[in-house]
Amino acid sequence: MRLATLLEGISVREMTADPEMEIGGVSYDSRAVRPGQLFVAVVGYATDGHKYIEGAVKNGACAVLCQKKPTVDVPYILVDDSRAALADVGDNWYGHPSAEMTVIGVTGTNGKTTMTYLLKSILEKTRGAKVGLIGTIQNMIGEKPVETEHTTPESLDLHGLLREMADAGCTHVVMEASSHALYLDRTRRIRFKVGIFTNLTEDHLDFHKTMENYRKAKEILFRNCELGVFNLDDPAAKPMMEASTCEKLTVSIGCDEADLSARNLRLKPDCVEFDAVIGSEISRFRLGIPGRFSAYNALSAVAAAHALGITLPEAADALRVTEGVKGRVEVVPTPGKDYTVLIDYAHTPDALENVLKSVRDFCAGRLIAVFGCGGDRDPYKRPIMGRIGAELADFVVYTSDNPRTEDPDEILRQVVEGAKGTKTPYIVIENRRAAIRWAMDHAKPDDIIVLAGKGHETYQILGTEKTHLDEREEVAAHLREE
Repeated sequence: MRLATLLEGISVREMTADPEMEIGGVSYDSRAVRPGQLFVAVVGYATDGHKYIEGAVKNGACAVLCQKKPTVDVPYILVDDSRAALADVGDNWYGHPSAEMTVIGVTGTNGKTTMTYLLKSILEKTRGAKVGLIGTIQNMIGEKPVETEHTTPESLDLHGLLREMADAGCTHVVMEASSHALYLDRTRRIRFKVGIFTNLTEDHLDFHKTMENYRKAKEILFRNCELGVFNLDDPAAKPMMEASTCEKLTVSIGCDEADLSARNLRLKPDCVEFDAVIGSEISRFRLGIPGRFSAYNALSAVAAAHALGITLPEAADALRVTEGVKGRVEVVPTPGKDYTVLIDYAHTPDALENVLKSVRDFCAGRLIAVFGCGGDRDPYKRPIMGRIGAELADFVVYTSDNPRTEDPDEILRQVVEGAKGTKTPYIVIENRRAAIRWAMDHAKPDDIIVLAGKGHETYQILGTEKTHLDEREEVAAHLREE
């Protein structure tokens, strides 16, 4: 591709590279550069790509796109923001793939993963569509899984993935749009048809510093989509709507002001049921994922589907046969036992509160919560989560999540601070495997054990290393040991 074509839509401050130069590829990793490729030097939070320009040139880079002039002799393109330019170059290089499909973006603290799976199911079952999925658990091209490193890949990789989806015949893409990805321009140049806001609660303050910054990062989606779906029951919805430039569709449980509302909500041990109402249309819905939050997820998914021309009865039929998502209120087999084990990804205060309250709705015995907090992440939520567990569970086993490079005992000390002043009994068992076994050994008939925080993850991060830890395997292994 000609360099001039690759730079279309990019504001260039200064350029010594020949615009007629043929570019054989694009890379933002100097180690991956091949002869004839353009190297994009991105200023990151861990390191600065400009430090590796010399290495990129040694590997054969024919030109460099940067925001600081190179200190080595190489043709360059100087821009104000090389991170934003990387997204623009990626979109140009891959031929604007998002424009060839209907792209739906989901943002919010909780519910993003479940929402994408619900929408994928609705589109497949009602329209026979081939749907691409980009998210936390995995990326999928139709039914083909594709491994992922980030909730939302780097912009160049994301446009490449979208091209792969378009070429494979995908007509729709549903993707999680994290606050990091939106703020760091990873989703830049994507043509979103619909954006969905689920909720906003404390998370990622180690990165965004304030809740206002966190909210503003998510608002970016609604300046880059045609229509936004907003959960009107969340306090952040109205300021986000005021900051948006798209058309708006609101959802709520019981609020008549919303465009789409849920009425006659029934929470059952194995499902949620409700009547969805929009205008003069009304349909009865059943989703086999328990919990009030599941009703919110279903409502927003249905609203997005409705905006795409799918009727309420069609969506209701699709969700009735939609299965749950791995690691989201997932029931773990415990043959021969009279207690229940659930796995959920809840790793934020709001998510933990939601899952414990939801389980309480159908728990006949004691509710036992097993959870901790991750290291090298927002420390402010640790005592908050500790208190939520103590207030909503009958017994708490405080344990490690992903301690990463922090001292796990110190993390637990901060979490347990939140339990002070409560009357709920608890125990601290740092080793997560031992914590799971302790909870199972002390469970009584009709108890429900909630293993919160890991969800779909099959590993634990200790220091800088990932070690295998699948909670489903741990439960099964302990049952075999008995």
